[in-house]
Amino acid sequence: MSVRFAVQASTERECQQALELLCRQLDLEPALLPRLMSDNRWMARATPTQKTPTGDGRGLDVHR
Repeated sequence: MSVRFAVQASTERECQQALELLCRQLDLEPALLPRLMSDNRWMARATPTQKTPTGDGRGLDVHR
């Protein structure tokens, strides 16, 4: 399953700020930096960080 979170904004700055906030609060990583879309809106996307078990099986390592 592929989970994505999207941000839409009127300006590039608003989009970047919202993306940074989303990544910080939900432990996400950027998947698409702010881009101007054809209908004159800005969009960015983020996905969850990939977490895999550690070598000894106790806990999780985060790979970005």
